[in-house]
Amino acid sequence: MLFGLDGVEVGLIIVFLCLFGGILSGFPVAFAIGGAGAISFAIIAALDSAGLLIHQAIDPTSQAYNALVNSGVKPETISIFRYPDLPRIGMPVFDRGWETALDRNISFIVNRMNERVFAGQSIETLLAVLMFVLMGITLERSKIANDLLTTMARVFGPLPGGLAVSVVVVGAFLAASTGIVGATVVTMGLLSLPTMLRHNYSPEIATGVIAASGTLGQIIPPSIVIVLLGTLAGDLYSVAQENRAIEAGCSDALTYLGEPAVVSVGTLFQAALLPGILLALLYALYAFGYALLNPSRAPAVDDLGQTNAEPITRGEGFTWFIGLPVALIAGLLVFSEVGVVGSQSLVVDSYSDQGDAASLRTNVGPDCKEAMIELHGQAAWDRAVAEQSAIDEAGGVTASHQLSDEEIAEKRAAKIANAAPIGTGVATILLLFALVLAVGRGVMPSASPAPLLVGAVGIVLGLLVDLLLIGPQWSAGGALMALLIPYALAIYGCVHAAIRMSKNELIRVVFPPLILIVAVLGSILGGITNPTPAAALGAAGAIMLAAYRKLRDEERSGKIIIFATLAIGLAILIGINFDLRINNADVSFDTWVAFFFAYAAYIYAAFGLFFACWVLFTGGVLTPVVRETAKVTSMVFTILIGSQLLNLVVISFGGEHYIQQFLRSYDNEFTVFLIVMLVLFILGFVLDFLEIIYIVIPIVGPVIYGGTFDPKWVTIMIAVNLQTSFLTPPFGFALFYLRGVAPKEVTTGHIYRGVAPFVLIQVVGIAILWFFPWIVTIVPQLIGG
Repeated sequence: MLFGLDGVEVGLIIVFLCLFGGILSGFPVAFAIGGAGAISFAIIAALDSAGLLIHQAIDPTSQAYNALVNSGVKPETISIFRYPDLPRIGMPVFDRGWETALDRNISFIVNRMNERVFAGQSIETLLAVLMFVLMGITLERSKIANDLLTTMARVFGPLPGGLAVSVVVVGAFLAASTGIVGATVVTMGLLSLPTMLRHNYSPEIATGVIAASGTLGQIIPPSIVIVLLGTLAGDLYSVAQENRAIEAGCSDALTYLGEPAVVSVGTLFQAALLPGILLALLYALYAFGYALLNPSRAPAVDDLGQTNAEPITRGEGFTWFIGLPVALIAGLLVFSEVGVVGSQSLVVDSYSDQGDAASLRTNVGPDCKEAMIELHGQAAWDRAVAEQSAIDEAGGVTASHQLSDEEIAEKRAAKIANAAPIGTGVATILLLFALVLAVGRGVMPSASPAPLLVGAVGIVLGLLVDLLLIGPQWSAGGALMALLIPYALAIYGCVHAAIRMSKNELIRVVFPPLILIVAVLGSILGGITNPTPAAALGAAGAIMLAAYRKLRDEERSGKIIIFATLAIGLAILIGINFDLRINNADVSFDTWVAFFFAYAAYIYAAFGLFFACWVLFTGGVLTPVVRETAKVTSMVFTILIGSQLLNLVVISFGGEHYIQQFLRSYDNEFTVFLIVMLVLFILGFVLDFLEIIYIVIPIVGPVIYGGTFDPKWVTIMIAVNLQTSFLTPPFGFALFYLRGVAPKEVTTGHIYRGVAPFVLIQVVGIAILWFFPWIVTIVPQLIGG
């Protein structure tokens, strides 16, 4: 044994030292990882051939081992960590020779590259990385952060520590719209840091809050970390639970768990929403508390100007910006609960619903039955047995069958009888109109209310028309014609309200990216689409937003971009309210009209996107954006390939199995997960999140995803932990980004001392999520029903 250590332990040390040395060598990390794998394999192979690496394995031929197996202990649970007194046998780390291991690694790396990089199931999800990177870099080049920082500083500046709080708010906003840590930290460092220092903010609080807020993009969706981690976690969880079910004596994970063993990136986005908001809130509370305790080091600032076109009283601001909008939204929710507002759809499936199966599969062996009772409880098992008995007595699960014309007519009549008086779609559109009118009134309360009153009359008239005239039997085209005049009046008032709202700097700056965030996140969180199409929508929206900003800077008209955006909204509204399937046997006239309008809107929206690309290309913006996107995406996928090679090296000499045996030697799942979290936290000081995701997680994943923990909670806990790696010296990337743009009077010591409290806040945030896991799971539960 070399240095008194097991051969596998020496191999793991060699791999880590080669990886660490490769990162410090100055080579690009993407290539250093693959090189570290090749060099470490060569060193381990040479030491193994010289007989210096000996692995002390348990002797499976010993009497003590056989007695342990005969007592009922499963062989796969026996390890040197759990049973250190068992007889051992010395063997080389490459049990079949390093040549065989090399040949196996080469074949495996080709297969893994094909599965995970080129043509695997996760490649479609990984394409979202490209789109989100393009979206983030485009928005960063559009100077949206400049406007946000200036506006938010004016809003929060008069508060103690207001400039620091404004940085946190902008960091969260940029996280939800860009998610690019480097761009966010550099932009805020260039714009906010000099302003904060000029207003006597201490360098520590200024640098700390900028660096920490810039990392929020790693946890607030859409997050590249969650996309990368989610694709990996989905595979690890599925395989780990299948193995767990087989070890329990069941045929598969669906039988054992009672539900599919899957976790998607979209679900993880839902789970990450509240933790991201929680961290942003903790940052803001710390900045505010720091300012209260040290007013001279984070003073209030009153000389940054106003955001509104005219001064308004607190009463007017509360009434029009808070009171009335909350009342309108609450009213819609109340009317929905009492049945006044609801669905008016008369769509009836041509097939009946299939009968429900039992909540658990009960036709299992005795070992599986015992394991399922231990997992779900005796009450759940008894309930499933009773459900299955009732199903058997009824002749089995009711099969789905095609409905007759009479059955379809009966179901349609039932829907007509139960239809709500006011449709959800109409109520939602009119609510949006009302919110626009309320905010427009609040921005300029001294202006004439006449145009806004016309819009309000249109809203009331629309509600009356839908309530008294339009019924569920009406076609979409007929309902639109009946609502044409009310909609026209409401739009007239909203146009005037929009003109007034453009006078408010906060609305003018926040509204465009907010619409983009709602479109991207809303489509993912609402389950409308998966992350890849949503990311494409975000990239297209970012290009159009950047082009509009470019045209404004050049004092050119941006009407084409605005009309293209409206065309997208029109196409969506038509698609929601009309059946556009023109290949059906019977197509109505209003369907054809709706189809042609939707197609025309689509064509114009595509033209607007191409026009936006041309504006950015001629303005010298698109080329560097595409080049930078290619660089970042290539780096991510090259790291993915290099990490696969390094993983295979660790697997080849038994390092992965050795680590998993160590973790499985603990009976308490919380202990195992706590050890993993501590290791990830420590590795975050020297490794980037990409290396940790693709090198460490595949090794420990089969253990931490193979237990009873909710995979969403496990993944988000890891994501928050990885976010800390951007802040921990000496290799925290956020620190490097900020050091590169900080003024000379700001030292590295200032930055290190500034981020220290925020690293502790990260630990506090992880502790909160540890003790209150519902913060992670409640949003997916609410959205999933």
